[in-house]
Amino acid sequence: MNKIIIVLFLFLSVLEVNGQNASIDSAKNSENIQFKYKSLIIPSLLIGYGVVGLTSPTLKDINTSAKNDFRGYDDKKLNIDDFSQYSPFLSVYALNAVGIQGKNNFKDRTIVLGTAYIIMGGSVSILKKTTKVTRPDGSSSTSFPSGHTATAFMGAEFLYQEYKDVSVWYGITGYMVAAGTGLFRIYNEKHWLTDVVTGAGIGILSTKIAYWIHPLIKKAIFKEKDNTNGIVMPFYNGRACGLGFSMTF
Repeated sequence: MNKIIIVLFLFLSVLEVNGQNASIDSAKNSENIQFKYKSLIIPSLLIGYGVVGLTSPTLKDINTSAKNDFRGYDDKKLNIDDFSQYSPFLSVYALNAVGIQGKNNFKDRTIVLGTAYIIMGGSVSILKKTTKVTRPDGSSSTSFPSGHTATAFMGAEFLYQEYKDVSVWYGITGYMVAAGTGLFRIYNEKHWLTDVVTGAGIGILSTKIAYWIHPLIKKAIFKEKDNTNGIVMPFYNGRACGLGFSMTF
C-alpha cells in the first residue's frame, strides 16, 4: 500500500506540470491578473493528505511502512537532499545566465522567488512549531512538514512557470528533482511520508500565490524601476543550509 502512495505522489508531481496550462499570468501582463482555482486542486490534495495523516492511524501505519521499506537493511545516509532542494530554482538563474530566457527579467523573477520563499518558509515554520511531530530518527520534534521538500517543490513550480513557454520538460525535470528530494528525506529518516507530501503541496502553493500577487507587490513596493541587479545563492556552513539573495535598485 505504501508503494502505491509513493508512486501516486510522483505521479501527482508530474501531473501538476502537465495540468496547469498557463494558470497564472506573467508579470508582463500585470494589468490583467488571472488565477485559475483548478490549479489549486493538486497542492490542496497533497496538503490535505498530510494534515489528515497527523491523526489517522491508517496513514501513520503507511508512514511506518514507507520508512521501513526505504531504509531496509542499509544504514548509510545520503545527504544529497541538502543540496538538491535548491537545484530547481537555481536552474532558472543558470538557464538565464547561458542565454535561455524565461518569462521574467531578473528583478521580476527574484521578487516572485523571494515572495514564494517567505510564504513557504513562514508556513513551514508555523506548522513545525504547532504540530511538534517527532522525526523518524527521533532527533527532534520538527518533522511536519518537510522544509527541504517544500523548498524543492517551490523551486520546481518556479522553474515551470518561468520556462513553460520554452519547453514543458524544464518543469518536468524540476518536479522530478523535487520528488527525489522528498524521497531522500524519507530514506534518510528525517521525515515521514506525510511530511514530504505536505511539504510538496506547500511549496507548489507558495509559488502559485507568489505569481498571483506579484503584480500587486511590484506596484505597491518596488514600483517601476529598470536599473536592478542582484544575486541569489544558497549557503551551507556545515551545520545548516539556507538561501540568501541581495538586490540593488
